[in-house]
Amino acid sequence: MTKHYSSDQRVDQSLRHSIRDGAAYSVMVGSGESYFSAFAVFLKASTAQIGFLASVPPLLASFAQLLSAWLGHTLHKRKAIILAGAILQGLIWLPMALLLWFPSDYQVELFIGCAILYYAFGNLAGLQWSSLMGDLVTEKKRGRYFARRTRISSMATFVALILAGLLLNYFDSNMAAKSGFLILFAVAFLSRMLSIYHLSKMYDPPGTVAAMEVPVAKPTWRQLKQSRFAGFSAFFALMQFSVSIGSPFFSVYLLRDLGYSYVEFMMISASTVMMQFLTLNRWGRISDVFGNRIILTLCGWLIPLVPFLWLFSTNFYYLLIAQAFSGAIWAGFSLSTGNFLYDLIPADKRATYMAAHSVLASVGIFLGALLGGFLGTVMPASFSLFGFEINFVSQLYNLFLLSFVLRLMTSLILIPKIKEIRRVKPVTVTRLIFRIVRFNPLSGMNFDVVSSRKKTPE
Repeated sequence: MTKHYSSDQRVDQSLRHSIRDGAAYSVMVGSGESYFSAFAVFLKASTAQIGFLASVPPLLASFAQLLSAWLGHTLHKRKAIILAGAILQGLIWLPMALLLWFPSDYQVELFIGCAILYYAFGNLAGLQWSSLMGDLVTEKKRGRYFARRTRISSMATFVALILAGLLLNYFDSNMAAKSGFLILFAVAFLSRMLSIYHLSKMYDPPGTVAAMEVPVAKPTWRQLKQSRFAGFSAFFALMQFSVSIGSPFFSVYLLRDLGYSYVEFMMISASTVMMQFLTLNRWGRISDVFGNRIILTLCGWLIPLVPFLWLFSTNFYYLLIAQAFSGAIWAGFSLSTGNFLYDLIPADKRATYMAAHSVLASVGIFLGALLGGFLGTVMPASFSLFGFEINFVSQLYNLFLLSFVLRLMTSLILIPKIKEIRRVKPVTVTRLIFRIVRFNPLSGMNFDVVSSRKKTPE
């Protein structure tokens, strides 16, 4: 039986097109964006340049949301801004592919420049897209709809990641990695064009646009700083800072320091995406029943373990399992923080608040990755501590350890200050763990979130 997302046929069709847009967009991410760091390693970028790639483009691109909000205020056309940003982002794949024939002395710098534009155009569209989706998806179905959309997108990313990794490995084994990257960027370009087609078919309800005046009036900034939003956004930015100290360099660790093949790199990356696919639908149900804060709390306490697990073994299968765990936890964290923002932000303030949230998070990513890039080049792999000689497999272990400590401190100090916005069924983290996971000898681990609640149409 066909599922209906809304009784309004225009909205229902738009939400279907949004799911297809998400799938096509995710193929672009899986075949292209996910291999940015691998491409940088292929171009022989240094650790500092990898840190620059992970820090500067997202920071500069975040200001495109301010431009998007200003254009929304000036033009009063939400869908036009979405399409313009998406088209320009898709076109960036063409000069990015041409970089393969540029002199090697300039390739890394030009690639970083292309990455800045890629993320900037994505953010130009992203703010208005968030505003549009906030109007199309009702609050009571938000958790399940976005979980389903993200689940399908995760599967598209997973398939694209696998095929891209196999293709790269094939061409690399034949000394033709350049051709492999060229094909991947072509696939990414075509996928973005398909996503644009589905975006063009979406219904944009009249009278609403993500807009704000620039500069923002002082009373608005005062309200923003004193709101519950400010505390949540500060937590999110500090978590992004802590994560970015280590996570951008995991690809460098695998490809450069451990010498993993593109297939092994792909499989570890894909394990993260697969676990997102397997768990997102259930995270969505938990969100709808018990709220977003409880998911944020559980996942926020587990996220610090991710870089800590990287320290114990270089075994491929061990890292595969560690990243699968990471995928399940990040799926819940990303879904809960995204939905929490929709609950937290008044509709008439959505543009201002989301732009501020994005810029603050990007500043956190910028500072974290920049610090990680610096420390990754100066901190030794071997040193003495209290008379003991410590020898790391890679000097990047210093970054992973620091990231673990800062993630843990951020979660322990700030998560208790975040309060649920909606009225939901109360549950403790301990009870939630026992409720959502049960072991069956025939089917293994199962989620059992809403067994006591009558199932509603989705």
